[in-house]
Amino acid sequence: MKPLDPKLLKHAQPARRYVLLVTVTGFLSAAFIIAQCFLISYAISPVIDGTAGLSDAIPFVGALALVVLGRLVVTWLQESFGHRAALATISTLRKKVLDRAGDLGPRWLASRTSSIVTFTTRGLEDLEPYFVKYLPQLLLSATVTPASLIVVLALDWPSAFLVVFCIPIIPIFMILIGKMTESTSKKKVAAMESLGDQVLDLIAGLPTLKALGREQGPTKRVDTLGKSYTKTTMEALRIAFLSGSVLEFLATLSTALVAVEVGFRMVYGYLDLTTGLIIIMLTPEVFKPLREAGTQFHASTDGLAASEEAIAIIETPAPKPGTEPAPDLTTTSILFEDLSVEAEGRGIIAPAHLTAEVKPGLITALAGPSGAGKSTAVSVLLGMHTPTKGAVTAAGVPVTNMDPDTWWSQISWVPQRPVIVPGTVAENVGVKDDEAARLTGLDEILEELPEGWDTHIGQGGIGLSLGQRQRLALTRALAERRPLLILDEPTAHLDAASERQIIDAVTAAKAHGQTVLVIAHRQTLLDIADETIQVVAMEGVI
Repeated sequence: MKPLDPKLLKHAQPARRYVLLVTVTGFLSAAFIIAQCFLISYAISPVIDGTAGLSDAIPFVGALALVVLGRLVVTWLQESFGHRAALATISTLRKKVLDRAGDLGPRWLASRTSSIVTFTTRGLEDLEPYFVKYLPQLLLSATVTPASLIVVLALDWPSAFLVVFCIPIIPIFMILIGKMTESTSKKKVAAMESLGDQVLDLIAGLPTLKALGREQGPTKRVDTLGKSYTKTTMEALRIAFLSGSVLEFLATLSTALVAVEVGFRMVYGYLDLTTGLIIIMLTPEVFKPLREAGTQFHASTDGLAASEEAIAIIETPAPKPGTEPAPDLTTTSILFEDLSVEAEGRGIIAPAHLTAEVKPGLITALAGPSGAGKSTAVSVLLGMHTPTKGAVTAAGVPVTNMDPDTWWSQISWVPQRPVIVPGTVAENVGVKDDEAARLTGLDEILEELPEGWDTHIGQGGIGLSLGQRQRLALTRALAERRPLLILDEPTAHLDAASERQIIDAVTAAKAHGQTVLVIAHRQTLLDIADETIQVVAMEGVI
């Protein structure tokens, strides 16, 4: 974990602008701090020596007030723009992660959905302390510390030598504490992702658990994960408090050594009061950015850990989309040519050596046992998964070489878990198509809904049963009237009467000239298919 990761600056333009701003304000801060020390010393030293009166110090006090005001403005700029840069960077990284996750396809995303949800929401939020607290102190260490040290060296080289001797102590302890903090932060992120995965899975399966009377079963597991997350969080806080105390002690001790040395030399007349006061006031400013950077490091590690994970996803190479225009699917067959896909982590090939033809205008069923690779074959056909061997082609052109827009614009796809967004029923279907609603049985559901087509439903179809969601998605597909209709187990969540309506809707789609490709387990779907393609899996690797 790098304190200032170049990859973060590369992928987030707001971060680059903020680093430039903090660098500029860092030089201003150095100038204000040095000027403040000189003005205070010039104001009070002659008064203490008796060589000037209080009235002589007034010009220096007035200038000092302006310098203090300048420091306040610089600090405000750093914190104000730090919050804005953090929010802009978080938003940029989220968008890039979600875009790349979409590019990598549903198969890649399937096993990572919960972890991505966790770190793109709660995880990346922890980048704000990094920008507001840690990064400014890190850059001030590169501006204020060397500038103050140069001034001390110009005024009194023995004091500068002692400061240089003490400076390495703080970074050494920062590195040691940073290693401990980094490990703890990774544990915290892992615990947070695990807790998020379990809770999201529990919420998704809660209706089923409640129907079976098992809704109280996962309570103990979630409670255990919650305690684990609390424990790792408290460990991180304990190290943070410890690191702050240690660094504060080291900085205070180093400042005290310089102050004692300067004091003795002033007593014996080797150093005048004005110079001595400037050195004593500048010495803490040499150590302060280093000390603060070490103290604030713990506040940034969680965000940096999440950003590293985000950058890793962003930099994961995605398949490049094709450029050839797709052929007209109303008259073109789709061929599976020796298609084989290795199932990640399962040690099997599913599907294995699939060779078949989907003819235009017919109903074709993909049949086979669960895990044979039927959904994977459809995923390759849709261009969302790259085959290990073989290809899916249309008019001799592999799907991987086609322009996705020209290909997808001819396909309506209804997965087992259709995407339903918050809004009205009509907005999810796209148009108030009464004929399509009648074919799928959605018209009966609309009669029961309080506002019919204008009834609002929640994310994922909250407010509708699983069967009703399936009918809504199928209605949307029929209303689009695209050449190819792909259905993944459309009758999986329906009773016999509802299943009959879906069968009628599928045959109606064929009558309208659509090609229908259906993944089927139930015999009723296989009975209406014009052709059936058997999909099989096999053990081993290609």
